[in-house]
Amino acid sequence: MTHDTPRISPGPRFRAALAVAVLADALQLIVFPLFVEGAESPADDLIDLAIGAVLVRLLGWHWEFLPSFLAKLVPGVDLVPFWTLAVASVYRRSKRLAAAEAHIERDL
Repeated sequence: MTHDTPRISPGPRFRAALAVAVLADALQLIVFPLFVEGAESPADDLIDLAIGAVLVRLLGWHWEFLPSFLAKLVPGVDLVPFWTLAVASVYRRSKRLAAAEAHIERDL
């Protein structure tokens, strides 16, 4: 295992990232379709860019964010909470890597 792999603990950064992702998905699912033209809205795309930037700032770069952003650009796919799923996936993968690294260190 390399030591440059970012680790995410269930601390304030992860909680903030999860809150941002849930709020963004809720806004895009519930609020924005009522006031703007839905998935084809430039405001929706700007929100996705901002959310992606905030999540990268909080958690570091992870490949899970790229498919989430691209999927949000497809009309109709915005009904799936991709940002929330991406943050949960990043945390799960980080936790699994930390457990594997601890197991390797224990065996040494």
